[in-house]
Amino acid sequence: MIEKTKEHLIDVLIVGAGPAGMALAIDLKRRGLNIRVVDKASASFDGSRAKGIQPRTLEIFQDLGLVNEVLQAGNAYPLLGVHLGPFTIPWRMMSNRSRSSDVPFPNTLLIPQFSTDAVLHTRFKSLNGVVEFGKQFVSLSQTDDYVTAEIKREDGAVEEITARYMVGADGGSSKVRQQLGIKFTGSTVEEDRIIIVDGVTTGLSRNRWHIWPGKSGQFIAACPLPNSDLFQWMIRLAPEEHPELELDAINARIQKRIGNLKVVLHHVQWKSVFRPNIRMAEKYRSGRVFLVGDAGHVHTPAGAQGLNTGIQDSYNLGWKIAQVLAGTDNSLLDSYEAERWPIAASVLALSTKKYDGIAKLDPSSIKRGKDESQLSLTYRNGPLALNDRTFNSKIHAGDRAPDADLTAVHGGQIRLFDTFQGPHFTLIGFGEKTAQVVKDFAWPSKGANLKRLLINVDDSHSADYVLKDTKRTFSKAYGVSADTVMLIRPDGYIGYIATSNMQDNLKAYIKKIAP
Repeated sequence: MIEKTKEHLIDVLIVGAGPAGMALAIDLKRRGLNIRVVDKASASFDGSRAKGIQPRTLEIFQDLGLVNEVLQAGNAYPLLGVHLGPFTIPWRMMSNRSRSSDVPFPNTLLIPQFSTDAVLHTRFKSLNGVVEFGKQFVSLSQTDDYVTAEIKREDGAVEEITARYMVGADGGSSKVRQQLGIKFTGSTVEEDRIIIVDGVTTGLSRNRWHIWPGKSGQFIAACPLPNSDLFQWMIRLAPEEHPELELDAINARIQKRIGNLKVVLHHVQWKSVFRPNIRMAEKYRSGRVFLVGDAGHVHTPAGAQGLNTGIQDSYNLGWKIAQVLAGTDNSLLDSYEAERWPIAASVLALSTKKYDGIAKLDPSSIKRGKDESQLSLTYRNGPLALNDRTFNSKIHAGDRAPDADLTAVHGGQIRLFDTFQGPHFTLIGFGEKTAQVVKDFAWPSKGANLKRLLINVDDSHSADYVLKDTKRTFSKAYGVSADTVMLIRPDGYIGYIATSNMQDNLKAYIKKIAP
């Protein structure tokens, strides 16, 4: 007989404890929500799979309180070493840029997914969060007020969990998406297969990401994984080849191709056969259930976009769920799909183009630059982006809010992103005429808090932060010179910009995003 127990109503149930699920769990937990996270696996993922963290995602990790640990677990991308017969051609995949006042993390970080997962899980645990492994999602039903999920435990018992909202973060084969009947349109290229192996390897230098190109787009590549003695091996097969995954067979294939018997794979930590999936869910929401990460979109590995896009899905959704639970109009949740679906579509096109080019050894496909960094992704023209008609600048509502180096009125330097860190909105007043607006603006007592920040204002008692733009890094990054008020969303995007009639226009905007 199947035992059924029913949990009291919680705020959010998250199905899936990968990077997207854990980023959402951390964000919701720090907001004080009552959540549960279940995953059918017995432990967190132990493979390298996604191994590039983009600059925008590092900014998110800073806000979530784990960027230092991620930076310590990774390192900069090494040069490529393209092996052509007896010659090795060094090739820089991406330029290493220095930190600037508006971009604190300018470079993509090389870090295997198992290390990223470990940092996310540790951060969640520090917030007294618990991931419930060995619990498989089975089915769901929902009403206008809540959703009930059936969860099967490892002992066979079935538990019912009832939540106000539910989020499917359970990967490309998402059972949550299937249960909702949401189409996953696109293609899977069955004949294009890549063996991926994480293994201890000797006889190969760790200062290069080695690649041995072959005919018809075939290749073997070995990337050294930071803070370990592991390499991630990628072996692209010909369409008719059978993927042999035994250690001896993999070694034989490697040594035959590279012509060096000293290179030996001794131990395999994780292995998989990858097939390019290029798919998107037709929608990201059904009633009280949402999709994030690979459950909503799957990408080729080229350009390191998939994991990063999934984390940013969660970062977009978390504050909106919390605001609606606090009393904001439910229509705020419609903006999740409106903002994120077009982003996923554009990123999918980019990663697909890069992957197709790699097979042809197209240098532009191997190179990485600003398109992959995700710093320029924007929600302009979306439902939560509003500029007043008098504002004209390179920065618009819906854009990422840049960082800036500022000076406290009593001395000392402070980064603008330091004032953003935390689950709050930030109201910025630039110029003397904004002081009264920022000081007097009424903010709801429920939901996320509001931090008030004044720049180039003499009044030192009107805000949480009163700063000087002595180096003009703020005015340059934001393109402002006159009095301007800006509202920064909890996910670091500009919601509203005003240079005239600031108080009244701001009040009208707040009705969209606050109780």
